[in-house]
Amino acid sequence: MIIIDIRWGINKLEKFIAPLVAKGLAAVILFGVLNGSKDVYGTKADDPEGPVIQSIRLLKNRFPGLFVICDVCLCEYTSHGHCGWLYEDGTINNKASVRRLSEIAVEYGKAGADAVAPSDMMDGRVLAIKKGLVEAGISHKIMVMSYSAKFASCLYGPFRSIANSAPLFGDRKSYQLPPPSKKLAHRAIKRDISEGADCIIIKPATLYLDIIASASEIASDLLIATYHVSGEYAAIHAASKAGVYDLETIVKETLISCLRAGAEIIITYFTPDCLDWLEA
Repeated sequence: MIIIDIRWGINKLEKFIAPLVAKGLAAVILFGVLNGSKDVYGTKADDPEGPVIQSIRLLKNRFPGLFVICDVCLCEYTSHGHCGWLYEDGTINNKASVRRLSEIAVEYGKAGADAVAPSDMMDGRVLAIKKGLVEAGISHKIMVMSYSAKFASCLYGPFRSIANSAPLFGDRKSYQLPPPSKKLAHRAIKRDISEGADCIIIKPATLYLDIIASASEIASDLLIATYHVSGEYAAIHAASKAGVYDLETIVKETLISCLRAGAEIIITYFTPDCLDWLEA
């Protein structure tokens, strides 16, 4: 079994990040993990003393040139593990969820984040977040990186385990995209473009290179990013450990394929390794 340790406490964050910045790290994306209690509303998501806002302040203070992106979702903070607020019957309350997500994004922006990345997959959240940032007077300095094409994949398992964000009941297939649906992904990308997204994210990466390629055409004026997720990371490590291939070689080939498909930004847990390989 491959165990991925991707959690860093506030007291260890600077020590972890400093050598990476020295090697050329330019950007990070933050996900909050709670040690305390959760509730159905995800109240702790924008807590000033919570992990994300504390991390933003620390990183911008210690590494002012570092580009700080904040994931915006509720699954790590809700007691039920879903990405939004729920009705009594357990279905998603999209309107209330979007309002709450906008509030969280604004608080991250006020704390100093350079970009917010809504990964919840609620309809209309990009527009709500843009409006919230405008009303707060900070829209000119906050980038919205939308997970427009986030598929209901089995590759998120290791992350959900570490972040304690797996849903307690049901699944997320009602709001994440079905893997076979290319046209629905195109519609979601076009919707987020119309709502003012500055960057389009495709997630996962390697099984959706065709979506990355089509997104680069549909959103030709925007940045295209892809998230090489925890399951992809774990699979590569497992095969490398079994002697199937050399780790550095397969990682480089994998990431190059994402770039070739049209991605300009890659979010990956292999970043520390890549920085070492680039130095060698």
